[in-house]
Amino acid sequence: MNVADSELVKGILNNEGFLPAATPDSADALFVNTCAIREHAEEKVHSLLGNFYRFKKNRPEMVIGVLGCMAQSMKHDLLESKPYVDIVLGPDSYRRLPRILKRHEKDQISQVDTTLSRFEVYEDLFPNRKKGINAWISIMRGCDKFCSFCIVPFTRGRERSRSLESILAEVEQAVFDGFVEITLLGQNVNSYNYKDIRFHQLLEEVAKIQGLKRIRYTSPHPQDITNDLLITMANHDNICNHVHLPLQAGSDRILKRMNRTYSRDQFIQLAKMIREVVPNCGISTDIIVGFPGETDGEFKKTLDVMEEVKFDSAFTFKYSPRRGTKATEYEDQIIDKVKQMRLEMIIAAQKFHTLERNQHYVDRIESVLAEKESKRSVNQLAGRTDSNKWVIFDKEDVQIKDMVPVHILEAKGISLHGQLLKK
Repeated sequence: MNVADSELVKGILNNEGFLPAATPDSADALFVNTCAIREHAEEKVHSLLGNFYRFKKNRPEMVIGVLGCMAQSMKHDLLESKPYVDIVLGPDSYRRLPRILKRHEKDQISQVDTTLSRFEVYEDLFPNRKKGINAWISIMRGCDKFCSFCIVPFTRGRERSRSLESILAEVEQAVFDGFVEITLLGQNVNSYNYKDIRFHQLLEEVAKIQGLKRIRYTSPHPQDITNDLLITMANHDNICNHVHLPLQAGSDRILKRMNRTYSRDQFIQLAKMIREVVPNCGISTDIIVGFPGETDGEFKKTLDVMEEVKFDSAFTFKYSPRRGTKATEYEDQIIDKVKQMRLEMIIAAQKFHTLERNQHYVDRIESVLAEKESKRSVNQLAGRTDSNKWVIFDKEDVQIKDMVPVHILEAKGISLHGQLLKK
């Protein structure tokens, strides 16, 4: 979502005649688009702003801006601890940026706008994207789930969806611009609802667009995965058979503390249904360890769910307290040493499961979208299956963006290795 928002801001500035600078120190204005979902992201922003300040010392007229979620959640801290920051804009205020920049030429005081909107979806604005394979397309903003660990509803506001027409127009433009894959984005993407058009209906319409080789979406909430959605995925070859299904924890008590609105058993049954309805579907997940009050036994239940579902991949994190969220109020916080130990156990289990899942692909023929040169050799390409597995194969005469059949020969680490089949 931050990549998509940055592309949106670039589009807004380009339309006003601003051009990208060759290097950060030569820029007239420098912006950092921020995430506040974890502490590590905030630490990176503070470090980056320190580098920006060194540039500004040499060029005092340089404008430094902080955009996005961290601007929303930490505006007072930023203005107090970083007085050299000129502009602080929340994620619903990007339209004002050109006007604020022009005003700054006359008035040097800091400009702040972190007003959250119930309506802003940047409907009529097109992002400025780098050329590539995949275009990120935001279809809705905000979240109404209020998980107790998550700051998103407070930094990005309540859910609101873009019109079907504007989304289809952006997808068509992306295809015209040479993108062959799109990823539909939302804080809770499958809760999309515009004038009673639901997510599976949007997906159906997007799948009809000519020239679009692949459609992905992220990030859904398990509560909003419906049978209609899965049937739509199964019925269209260009909708990738991959679902990101965030578990977060395997204990019903911890799930309730997190306000996740599903039980362990409901989650397991949902994962089984996905693999039944969508053949060869890859399932990835998010897991948080060390949530307040999580006992050793409750942590083991997370490992047990992993063993039962066998996720294809996982994004794993230590619980990170976010100011203003309910979870920070719990007094039974877990010490970092325990969180780190649990994280390492989760990572080790997932490595094993990823290899186990990948071995099922050996000796199969998979359609692979060539995306980039392999890091290991200029004579090899890397691309993904529609189930989101990376495949390495010899380049031969294949071009980036080609969809090619690859015979999978080996599962190695988190990647598959295969041999290109001649058409």
